[in-house]
Amino acid sequence: MNISQLNDRTDEILQLDKHLVHSFADLHALTEPDARTVITQAEGAYVFDARGERYLDGMAGLWCVNIGHGRREISAAIADQLNTLDYFSTFYNLTHPTAASLAAKIAELAPGNLNHVYFANSGSVANDTAIRIVHHYFNRLGKPGKRKILSRMGAYHGSTHLAIAMTTPQYREGWNSADELVHFLPSPDVYRRPEGMSKEQFCDHLIDDMRQQIESIGAENIACFIAEPIMGAGGVIVAPDGYHARVLSMCRELEILYISDEVVTAFGRLGHMFASEACFGIVPDIICTAKGLSSGYQPISATILSDDIYDVISEKGGKFLHGMTYSGHPACCAASLENIRIIEDEMICERVRELGPLFESTLKKLLEHEIVGDVRGSHFMMALEFVQSKASKKPFHDDVGVGARISRHAQSKGLIVRPLGSMIVLSPPLILTEQEIHDVGRILSESIVETQQGLLSENLM
Repeated sequence: MNISQLNDRTDEILQLDKHLVHSFADLHALTEPDARTVITQAEGAYVFDARGERYLDGMAGLWCVNIGHGRREISAAIADQLNTLDYFSTFYNLTHPTAASLAAKIAELAPGNLNHVYFANSGSVANDTAIRIVHHYFNRLGKPGKRKILSRMGAYHGSTHLAIAMTTPQYREGWNSADELVHFLPSPDVYRRPEGMSKEQFCDHLIDDMRQQIESIGAENIACFIAEPIMGAGGVIVAPDGYHARVLSMCRELEILYISDEVVTAFGRLGHMFASEACFGIVPDIICTAKGLSSGYQPISATILSDDIYDVISEKGGKFLHGMTYSGHPACCAASLENIRIIEDEMICERVRELGPLFESTLKKLLEHEIVGDVRGSHFMMALEFVQSKASKKPFHDDVGVGARISRHAQSKGLIVRPLGSMIVLSPPLILTEQEIHDVGRILSESIVETQQGLLSENLM
């Protein structure tokens, strides 16, 4: 990339941007000077703004650019596909080679007997699709009363009307949703477990509580449990060891389907194509994925069904009345096939397993700072939580905006991270080098120090 070719078009672009409605933003605050950053180009692990400033992309776009930016092979695959078959539907009896090939490849990679794939264009729609199919499945079994969905506090499952209902309530303040269908279980946040309780005891507590709540609701009224292997936008919450396997066992016992929301964790983020079985020892009934499926190069998601579910919904005497115009879009499927080829050929999962522990240990060194209460996550999916006191774990008030302060300092030093209240989240491209990992640690350390100094000067500590 020749940065000298970049012209500063920031003001021009921001004038146009007044017409764009931004996601998860304080829309009023966007009118403030310097509230928006205009990203114009990207290469490898870096993005560039309209002024030519370079930033290490600590968010991988939004958990998704797993193979890094600027891979010309994917651009070429998309162009070749569009020049061959630009679009055709997968409704009714229609198919095309790219959708069929990608579905077969995903079935090959997915664990157990998850052999059937429905394509959509986002993780939200993948999760909505999973619920529609689960309800249809139980309707066909003659059990229409099984409707309720078990989710967890701290979960994030998307932003469509149903997906946001399954997402922790803090993400829908002032908004409506289909929350009458959803029952929330406690967060499996080990850092915030009751005082004096060991991790093992905390896991027992969560399982006992889940059983009690199921008994209260009635298993005959519950269709499914949905969970991220590691919670993402809820703060990168890692459940205690054995939690997922014990939950799956209970679900099997009580005829409750288990949906694993791998929108973030699949395709390498934890060092495996899928994390459910490889990292957590479970084979769920459904896996939903998106983001890393195409590394963000095209909008695509997949809802992957077990043979058992597919056999019921494909029985004679009914139709699958669910469909999206762009399901299995040829260009999206072509991008995903090439993305998967790159992950396999360049052994990116193996690279994550090798360098992920270095990324974790580099960030955990930041616990030496007074306001860093917890550093958690796995491999290239990490979060830092900031507290007023390590001993009390007392969080900062939301209006202090500690995560946003650290994020601003980091961005001024060339690193983009995601602020979430009193936390920051890191989910960089999976191609980071050792030097880039050390750069992340150094910039964050400097940013935390500057933030602490500001908090002290404002008497907020």
